[in-house]
Amino acid sequence: MTGGLALLERAISYTLGSLVLVTPQALDRPTPCSAWDLRALLAHMDDSLAALFEAADLGEVEYDPAPVGRHRATQAVGDPVASLRLRACRLIGAWTWAGEEGVVTVGGCPLTAMTVAGVGAIEVAVHGWDVAMACGQNRPIPGSLATELLELAPVLIDDDDRPVRFAARVPVGPGATPGERLLAYLGRAAR
Repeated sequence: MTGGLALLERAISYTLGSLVLVTPQALDRPTPCSAWDLRALLAHMDDSLAALFEAADLGEVEYDPAPVGRHRATQAVGDPVASLRLRACRLIGAWTWAGEEGVVTVGGCPLTAMTVAGVGAIEVAVHGWDVAMACGQNRPIPGSLATELLELAPVLIDDDDRPVRFAARVPVGPGATPGERLLAYLGRAAR
């Protein structure tokens, strides 16, 4: 498995490709995250990228399990996709500068920077898939990225995270791709 920063860069690259699919008409569409429409998902993603930026830039993130609608990020009025693209570029720059050797404190809990970057990579990639699905496109997570994220997911996500942060695992057949297995582990049916 590659380092967390490399995974985060690849996840962001994949997700930027999904953001190209977003149109103003799609913002009210449902997403695989059942409680959110695409507009709310994009706001959540903006908040997540802001938290990951804080992790790299400040070495700490205040844990704020804010509901959708209240966000750490101050999203630009107008185009949420443009805001996410800009935030993603700044995020990669911040992590490249900070590296993944240090410690990041998340809600008072110290974690390795590599772990935080890995958690971010899972979140970014899976939400990139969510965006594509909300836009009516099945855009699989690339196999090599999904394989590495799937190796990391059980270390970071367990049954205590269900049903609060993730839905129950979805069964998959023996022929499922790594992307389908990753999505199923996180409670999503690849359809």
